[in-house]
Amino acid sequence: MSSLRNSIPRRAHKERAQPESRKKYGLLEKHKDHILRARAYQRKEDFIRNLKEKASFKNPDEFYFKMINSKTVDGIHRPKPEANNKYTEEERMLLKHKDMGYIFQAVQSERKKVERLSSTLHAVDDKRSNKHIYFAEDREEAKEIRSRIGQSSSTPQFGNIPSRIKRKTASSYKELESRKERVKNLEKLYADMALQKELKKPGRKRKLREEEIVNSASQTVYKWRAQRKR
Repeated sequence: MSSLRNSIPRRAHKERAQPESRKKYGLLEKHKDHILRARAYQRKEDFIRNLKEKASFKNPDEFYFKMINSKTVDGIHRPKPEANNKYTEEERMLLKHKDMGYIFQAVQSERKKVERLSSTLHAVDDKRSNKHIYFAEDREEAKEIRSRIGQSSSTPQFGNIPSRIKRKTASSYKELESRKERVKNLEKLYADMALQKELKKPGRKRKLREEEIVNSASQTVYKWRAQRKR
């Protein structure tokens, strides 16, 4: 029955177009377009009404520190630049020490992760040292034993490992290398922060020249003047 109903020709209802005299106004607005425009207008009106209500209930004696710690630039509130002497030298040293403690803790944590990961992984590519001793009666038998040993060593020992385990092992080795690189970077950062902390301490010091350095180092080497302890 439904196929028969669909086979009957029907009139194609077309949307009413813009009259010829109003072509300059563009397409004729439909009901769905009017709904979208009306909802957008009502949303803006509600927003403005809420702002007016907040402004009417605002306390004129209300005070915020942002009122004096910020200024308006092109209609945008921007905070004033902080002074360079916000923290004292002792407070800066304390902050540096806390940062060094965090970096040192991160280095210890990464080292433990590297050790744990290295203990679980096995060197698949390493070959076992063959210490078996063969005895031969003559040279022909020695050549035969040598050829048999070469064939057995050339055959892969881990050929029956599933591809899923191989991929997992490869990703584990990649993770191990990345963690080792992270440990190296953290150790370098900790050494730089420790050097900056020592340079902030009182005492006369000077940077050594290249010919004065006994062991060549990539970092800058300083020497402090010996002071007599009281």
